[in-house]
Amino acid sequence: MLFSSKGKHRRPSKAVRVATLAGVTGAAVAVPLMGATGASAATASEWDAVAQCESGGNWSINTGNGYYGGLQFSSSTWAAYGGTAYASTADQASKAQQISVAEKVLASQGKGAWPSCGVGLSGASTSNPAPAPAEQQQTQPQPERKAEQPANRSQERQAPKAAPKKTVTTPTGKKVAKGDGEYKVKKGDSLSKIAEAHHTTWQKLFKLNDDIVQDADLIYPGQQLHLK
Repeated sequence: MLFSSKGKHRRPSKAVRVATLAGVTGAAVAVPLMGATGASAATASEWDAVAQCESGGNWSINTGNGYYGGLQFSSSTWAAYGGTAYASTADQASKAQQISVAEKVLASQGKGAWPSCGVGLSGASTSNPAPAPAEQQQTQPQPERKAEQPANRSQERQAPKAAPKKTVTTPTGKKVAKGDGEYKVKKGDSLSKIAEAHHTTWQKLFKLNDDIVQDADLIYPGQQLHLK
């Protein structure tokens, strides 16, 4: 529903009052009023009646409830039917401009746009109102998106492969970890000798390099030790 459905009943439309006063023969009196301006338009007096019901006939009303002007347009409806060409909200537009926009709404949505106050409007159906232009755009089918190919589950479970560890070969032919420290072991080196030369202790060097040095007495040329 694009308009207020507050159900104001301040005053019935002129057409309804004429028909009520006329009684059984009132149908003949009411017909000219209902069809005075064609199949899709209401008369000025009918719009006055709607405004009287919706807003007490105040075409410049703005109570802060989200609906504006004599016919109580919401901002979205006012914009959807071209009202912003006149003013940003309906309360700032003239009576004639508000009626001009209301005629478009009536042609599109019927009397149901004013569920309680629009019963006296002529030239429009009360059922199956058409959606506003903005709503029609929103309900258009969206283009299908191609489903993304799922990743191979075995690949998802696989941890990244670690780079192969570099090794050096001992005099006995055994391969030991090379390491990536800043000091490269030379022939004749020992942990205590290296520690003394770099003002530290062999215990600290052993702890720093326990990933490649398994025995404090066994280090091999080509290994690279961390000094700090």
